[in-house]
Amino acid sequence: MAYIQRDSQGKISAVFDSRQDNAQEFLPLDSPELLEYLIHSDSTEDARKVLSTSDINLIRVLEDLINTLIDKKVILFTDLPLAAREKLSSREKIRGHLNSLENLMGDDEGIL
Repeated sequence: MAYIQRDSQGKISAVFDSRQDNAQEFLPLDSPELLEYLIHSDSTEDARKVLSTSDINLIRVLEDLINTLIDKKVILFTDLPLAAREKLSSREKIRGHLNSLENLMGDDEGIL
């Protein structure tokens, strides 16, 4: 999502990757209004901010796609380049650790 600033005519005048004092409204990255602004904007910085945010979402989609292809035996994990295998394994371990920490926090709610 992108936080936007509007001008006096209600048109998008700036885009931010986090909430700002002058940019409280957010739009999804695939918003037609946001895409139209970026296509016609002279600000490369605004486009970079939106691309950076969407990259994070795309990474997860690609991980899920790769895991689906492996699960369906379309490709083997070992078919991937070593660097890709290492990155995927590392992210899976971190995600597993994060999930276990979240589960621990959820289990203790009744005690307090």
